[in-house]
Amino acid sequence: MANRLQGKVALITGGTNGIGRAAVYGLSEEGAKVVFTGNNAAAGAEIAEQAGAVFVQHAVQDVEGWATVKQAILDHHGRLDITFSNAGTNAGDSDIESVEVDAWKNLVDINLTGMMLAIKASIELMKKNPDQSGGSIILNSSINGILALAGDVTYSTTKGALRLLAKSTAVHLAKTQTGIRCNSIHPGVIETPLIQGAISGAPDPAAARQMLEGIAPVGRLGSMEEIVSLLIYLASDDSKFVTGSEIVIDGGSTAGLPGV
Repeated sequence: MANRLQGKVALITGGTNGIGRAAVYGLSEEGAKVVFTGNNAAAGAEIAEQAGAVFVQHAVQDVEGWATVKQAILDHHGRLDITFSNAGTNAGDSDIESVEVDAWKNLVDINLTGMMLAIKASIELMKKNPDQSGGSIILNSSINGILALAGDVTYSTTKGALRLLAKSTAVHLAKTQTGIRCNSIHPGVIETPLIQGAISGAPDPAAARQMLEGIAPVGRLGSMEEIVSLLIYLASDDSKFVTGSEIVIDGGSTAGLPGV
């Protein structure tokens, strides 16, 4: 089914690479008018031209900068229907004994506070939609928000917190009858440029790929297109009764005990 998002306006954070970049193209192809953010101005300009989208250079943890993002959405499209809050990182993370406080604070700012700011900005705009149509907010968490990584304590903690951030937001928005929904998605190992780089940079790329593919019982990596398909569903009117949900898309990775 094509044009499922026709007439809708979408905001995507972290849209210059990986899943965010794929989402810019995917939602645009389904008819949405897309505004996306990121730090990489050169990549943002290229993607904007190719996808027919609007790029705003912005880091999600920049509190004051959100005013510019909101104004760009209103100036270009006058409304907001969809937010894919995607920006995140694990740069500088480590285990609980080794992690530096500055690294912890930086990751919390990006992965958690940045999501909170995106939600607040989105609610403000969605409540002003002329037709009072509400909207859909989607948080990109991870299976590491369900099963923790020992070597990435901050990443795991922030991704786990997003589950309840989405649920608390969803219940509030439902109780106040805004018509705005909020859900979290939890991808497994997805073949993004980051994962491809890790595989190719490994001493034995074939073994590295086999190891990563073995994490999912289905025996392969997920594709960015599969994540985008889920986003399109959650962004569309087909999912109007879905809110406060945590949707795992991981090829069965979190469904059972490995090796049993």
